[in-house]
Amino acid sequence: MFRDFLNPYGRYFRAQGWRVDAMACDALESPECRSSFDSIWNVNWSRNPLAPRNMTHIPRDLRAIVREADYDIVHVHTPVPGFVTRCALRRLRQSGRPKIIYTAHGFHFHPEGRFAMNLMFAGLEKIAGRWTDYLVVINRADELSALAYGLVSSKRLVYMPGIGVDTEYYKSAAVGHAQVKQVREELGLRTGEHVFLMIAEFRAGKRHRDALRAFARLNDPAAYLAFAGTGPLMDAVARLARELGIAGRVKFLGFRRDIPALIRASVAVVLPSEREGLPRSIMEALLLEVPVIGTDVRGTRDLVSGGGGILVQLGNHGQLCDALRRVLQDPGDARRLVRGARERMEQYDLRHIIQLHEKLYDQALADSRVPAASTGVQFSIPRQSS
Repeated sequence: MFRDFLNPYGRYFRAQGWRVDAMACDALESPECRSSFDSIWNVNWSRNPLAPRNMTHIPRDLRAIVREADYDIVHVHTPVPGFVTRCALRRLRQSGRPKIIYTAHGFHFHPEGRFAMNLMFAGLEKIAGRWTDYLVVINRADELSALAYGLVSSKRLVYMPGIGVDTEYYKSAAVGHAQVKQVREELGLRTGEHVFLMIAEFRAGKRHRDALRAFARLNDPAAYLAFAGTGPLMDAVARLARELGIAGRVKFLGFRRDIPALIRASVAVVLPSEREGLPRSIMEALLLEVPVIGTDVRGTRDLVSGGGGILVQLGNHGQLCDALRRVLQDPGDARRLVRGARERMEQYDLRHIIQLHEKLYDQALADSRVPAASTGVQFSIPRQSS
């Protein structure tokens, strides 16, 4: 989360004269984090919303830090720390400071979710909305959900197109033929062979198994499937590949720092997940002019419905297999899919999104009538695996 999203914000606002601090699991172990913020704290959040520590000593520690630092703004990201922090600071903000901003990177309640889980997460978000000065959503479906559930008033709801991506870093001209060749050689690809790429943490919601089952149906000996990422379900996915008899054509790449080269070496980027906020891998693929195949869910739909790839029904292995086959059998069609995609992605550029944050912070400070010269902001996020 820091590396991919928030470090640039710390560096930018510090350059504008702000004090910018951060909290996260293992934040002190990240050199990039230490260089991007004035002060950082390790906070042992749990991703499990029912973990006792989230509501016992962590709120006390949060209050102590915020009182001592006297922040004007506290900006929280992702559901669990978003709820815990807003709950912990609910009485402090009654004085007008700090202003609490929460960015929802995809609500945990969504149309594909189970009824009981949707009910629980929507209820928690509605409760926390009382302690929120501004709620930021990054896709249109969440914007509609926030209004439908009445999480905050429309005046306190802000839509931003994502959290920002460096469009200069992700461009095809920046990836040389030598880099693509090196990736293909690493994967053992010969002339006429192609690889589909999925970039995601190995967790249930990403649906790696769906990708495997659709790929097995493809039954093309010249096609390969590569997974970039780590996570608790990696061994289970590898076991399924063996059971399906396709282990020899499935590559497990682990954590990677050469994502642009991996994408450019791929015939398409695949993401069959059941829910997304605004998926970064699809943004990266479109910027690099590589077609995407994703499920028709919020976030992914925002990025692909205007062009750039193929949307399939969640859990429909036949549709997913047909999309894989379409990309392989008609390269010209695949190129047409991504025509103009990069231009459409300009609205998601990091510099543009930072400017939107600057306007939001100015509005928050105007609400509390805090002089701009004394401003400070804190980001609170949990550990996020690559």
